[in-house]
Amino acid sequence: MPKRAKELSAIEVRRLGPGVHNVGGVAGLLMQVSDNGAQSWLLRVRVGDKRREIGLGPFPEVSLAKAREKAAEAKEAIRSGVDPVEVRKAARSALLASQRLGLTFSEAFEKYAAKKLPELRTERYRDQWRATVVKYAIPELGGMLVQDITREDILRVLHPIWETRTETATKVRQRVEKTLDYAKAAGHRTGDNPAAWRGNLELVLSSPNKIAAKENYPALQLDDAARWWADLQSRDGIGATALAFQALTASRSGAVRFATWDEIDLGARLWTIQPGRAASKIAPTGKPHRVPLTDAMIALLKALPRMGDLLFTAPRGGSLSDATLGKSMRSLHEVDVKRGGVGYVDAKTKAQAVPHGLRSCFRVWVTERTNFDGDMAEIALAHIVGSKVRQAYDRSDMIEKRRAMMDAWGRFLTGEAERKVVKIGVGG
Repeated sequence: MPKRAKELSAIEVRRLGPGVHNVGGVAGLLMQVSDNGAQSWLLRVRVGDKRREIGLGPFPEVSLAKAREKAAEAKEAIRSGVDPVEVRKAARSALLASQRLGLTFSEAFEKYAAKKLPELRTERYRDQWRATVVKYAIPELGGMLVQDITREDILRVLHPIWETRTETATKVRQRVEKTLDYAKAAGHRTGDNPAAWRGNLELVLSSPNKIAAKENYPALQLDDAARWWADLQSRDGIGATALAFQALTASRSGAVRFATWDEIDLGARLWTIQPGRAASKIAPTGKPHRVPLTDAMIALLKALPRMGDLLFTAPRGGSLSDATLGKSMRSLHEVDVKRGGVGYVDAKTKAQAVPHGLRSCFRVWVTERTNFDGDMAEIALAHIVGSKVRQAYDRSDMIEKRRAMMDAWGRFLTGEAERKVVKIGVGG
């Protein structure tokens, strides 16, 4: 029978020097003393076919009596077929898992935003992206653990704005969904995403495209177009030139501001905008949008200075801001008002016309002043035309027919064309 270690007192334990010492009371209970005098408890024991050394804590934080109690409990557990070391590992893993799940929505949003915001091109858009979530989602969800957020919590955020601010509400939903997706991927959440649309929120909320009011941008009136164009031609500056190109092509401001020279083929007389290009409004899975270049457009392009990849470069480099084109449009209005005119305002709202409203002006011109096909106008505006079945079979973008239409539009802007343009030689 092995010799039983002497049971040391607390005072004797405190006086032990560097090394490993039996303290008695429970077989295998040891006191470790480091060279700097730090003391801690160790239980040396066999578990199955493994020899274990189990730490029981530091002395005097764990007293001698407590150490003997913990050692006895560990040995009793071993006799019951439990490995204390494995139990401790499992407990630690559970604790870490719990800590990972213990992330609030605000914390998750900040982590996701840190990864997402650098992808956004402008500071203004980054501010808007963040502001929607901060204003509408954070007050309701910010302090909640991401693991605890349910569909009812999401609906509490969306219901007040879904019918009245549908576009904003849709963006909030998408950004909350992405934040929760990020939290799940990082191990902070399990289960389905309560902010997902398909098979979830679509069952309890109205479809956005059924309830969202179409935003009508203040448009230039047809009877003002030639006068407006003449005023535009009297202005210098890259903003005015970009606005002229936007008017001639009936394109979106973003498509013009981020247009690059490698999109232009002067030989083929085409401007091709690829899917997914910045501010193109064309989904990455969509089709390229081709714009036929007329003589007026080509003359404008050839007169541009080449200052880099972009067609229209800001004075300090980089792309023009949306505000630059808006300022040019506003200046034309203000000058006309100062000379006694009515300015350039929308026929219905009397609000000052904006660059995007040039597209509406073009569309109204096609309908009211020409015999050109309406579908051609929609294609020119980069709108999706027809049902999915029709889109699958009708792959033509009517490029040459549209070239004739855009040439007639350019002549209308300059005042050269008659008010009623009759389509000749472009049908068939």
